[in-house]
Amino acid sequence: MSINKVAVIGAGTMGAGIAGQVANAGIEVWLLDLPGEDNANALAERGLERLRDPNQPGLISKQAEGFIHLGNTRDDFDQLADCDWVAEAVVERLDIKKDLYRRLDTVCRQDAIITSNTSTIPIRLLVEDMPAAFRRRFAITHFFNPVRFMRLLELVRGEDTDAAVIDLLADFCEQQLGKGVVPCLDTPGFLGNRVGVFAIQCALQAAFELDLTPLQADAIFGRPMGIPKTGVFGLYDLIGIDLMSDVVQSLVDILPDSDPFHAEAARIPLMTQMIANGQTGNKQGQGFYRDNATGREVLNLHSMQYQDAPRLNLPLAETAEQQGVKVLLADDGVLGQFAWRVLSRTLSYAVSLIPEVGKGPVGIDDAMKLGYNWIKGPFELIDEIGVDAFIDKLEADQLDVPDFLAETRGSSFYRVEDNELQARQYGGSWQAISRPDGVIRFSEKRQTMQARNSCAVASWYDLEGIALVEFHSKANALDADSMAILDDALSEVDTKGLRGLIVHNDAQHFSCGVNLQAVREFFRHEDMDGLDRFLKAFQETVHRMQNAAFPVVAAPVGMSIGGGFEVVLHARQVICHANSVTGLVESLVGVVPGGGGCKETLYRWIELLNCSDDISEACWKAFMNLAYGKTASSPIIAKKQAMLRPHDRFVINRDRILGEAIKAIDDAAGQVAFERPDLSLPGRPVFEEMVKWLEQSRDKGMFTPHDVNVGREMARIVTGGDIDPGTVWSEQDFYDAERRSFLTLVATDATRERINSMLDAGSPVRN
Repeated sequence: MSINKVAVIGAGTMGAGIAGQVANAGIEVWLLDLPGEDNANALAERGLERLRDPNQPGLISKQAEGFIHLGNTRDDFDQLADCDWVAEAVVERLDIKKDLYRRLDTVCRQDAIITSNTSTIPIRLLVEDMPAAFRRRFAITHFFNPVRFMRLLELVRGEDTDAAVIDLLADFCEQQLGKGVVPCLDTPGFLGNRVGVFAIQCALQAAFELDLTPLQADAIFGRPMGIPKTGVFGLYDLIGIDLMSDVVQSLVDILPDSDPFHAEAARIPLMTQMIANGQTGNKQGQGFYRDNATGREVLNLHSMQYQDAPRLNLPLAETAEQQGVKVLLADDGVLGQFAWRVLSRTLSYAVSLIPEVGKGPVGIDDAMKLGYNWIKGPFELIDEIGVDAFIDKLEADQLDVPDFLAETRGSSFYRVEDNELQARQYGGSWQAISRPDGVIRFSEKRQTMQARNSCAVASWYDLEGIALVEFHSKANALDADSMAILDDALSEVDTKGLRGLIVHNDAQHFSCGVNLQAVREFFRHEDMDGLDRFLKAFQETVHRMQNAAFPVVAAPVGMSIGGGFEVVLHARQVICHANSVTGLVESLVGVVPGGGGCKETLYRWIELLNCSDDISEACWKAFMNLAYGKTASSPIIAKKQAMLRPHDRFVINRDRILGEAIKAIDDAAGQVAFERPDLSLPGRPVFEEMVKWLEQSRDKGMFTPHDVNVGREMARIVTGGDIDPGTVWSEQDFYDAERRSFLTLVATDATRERINSMLDAGSPVRN
């Protein structure tokens, strides 16, 4: 059996998200909800509108929307008769779910799979009244919100569920929906929410106990711990303070009285008052934080008044982000106490769940990395701290040591043995970490390898005869050292006969651009010659990628923007993730792309428009991309914006990108060489038209004065500027023009103000 038609019942946030991801996979899906009074499909239509949200689009393209059919459970229930899979995502009420299952049993085929998205109701209760044949094809498929972007799918098998049903769901959701499938036992909260909500509550309670401000707590319970920068108060705002409170209560209701979660779940009167006041977070425009015309404000937890929220520069947080959580645990101040309060309880809680939820650490670690975007899971964090050091610190504070932790004393939860990564199991045995065929996580593969060359910000490895370059700085920002590692790898492939080169990493984002701190150091010292040398070296390195005599593949995930995208632009082939975000956003900080980005954008528009004789239209298209700092939220959109070439492709499961990149190296015939001939430029007339358009846009309030200055330099690059029409430029002329414009802008006070604001306040001023 295969899954070719799907139905989702319940068009709320989760149901719509599931339907959207099915459509992203190119599979027909019906989205049903209760009938409305005036418009029968009103609820389903509202679900589709959620997927169209431009700030967080649930669909990768307009074409994907065409796979979604809207309906209601009164008029369109017969559509379920030939569905292969029906996913229920209705309200968390057992009686409503049971009524729906009885209806489904009379309409659906006897081999159709039925699943629930619940995370609070045990599977045994869901199907206790259903026939044995229904129970055999029933499971829980617990997705995480937002479904398109969150990688975790918890797959729960009931006592009677056929193994073939679980296997089919696991394969389909992993390969076609792009999920990291984690099998779970039917235990309360499964894995992700059981540990994730516990961690959030620990951080919340600790912040109030230690009288920290939201800014302080979020600065520590974030990147320094390897957790998304949202923090605890920011996450409450993002989810919704009222909704998050309901999630906590649902766990309180289903967990046994002896569970340590109850100690972290006490209601906080201030938050109860906030909910009553309508201060429920981002959806209401105010929670612990709010935005106003002049910037961000934070709630004073004593006065209940909002005040300015400056960007905190905490040396402890900065050092921990660079060196790891042990830095936090060595701190004796209140922030160190906060970190230990959270980590000691959260990590101990995770370990205490073994063997209740499984025999080893991989499931919990995967759930936290895939469902909560942690860089390392709880057991990996304990290994980083050191099992013995963690136990000693627990015992010094007279805290309980879970059995699985105690039996691991003197060892670790993970090890490399016989060139394979293994995980410790309850009872002391070891088991190799196994992934589905084609799934390769470089974060795991790297642990079995030694870097051929490495520095603080980048490394390259010999991956079975292929050079793999990994950026690993903060936000994977690029500097001279990053490019030196890339250049060294290119040289080694060229001289040592390796099969090709892949640029890839397993981080949340491929690269967020050139390191602005390095740029600031150049202009603080008025070292424009040094800055020019850096830009020239950057250009020469990506040019080597572009013209290499061997296969070169960029395999980016997350954001590839600014200088990071310039690296991607010069790869012979790109194999990216379906959720990859790409674009040249340098205009926001007052500079132009200086690593071949302007040049490459122009050439690609010429190719897309097939207009090599008169390139004026391509110049305008390139100018608009650059001046607006356009980004593409999916590879499909990127191709339409000339950011990717026709032979570039995407993979819906990011864990399969590296495997596909390796295949592309070995099938170099699929790569397309760069042809960058000399161009006859439109010159002065088109340049002046662009400048006039910029000035008119400024007068309409669309651009600021310095936006015009930046846009003028971009126009100068793509048209040739104040030159006669028909003047011929080579590819090198474009590289040179980029550097001249970059240096011209960095010399201005306005660009320096933008860069300083971005580095010091987290966003550039609009000057």
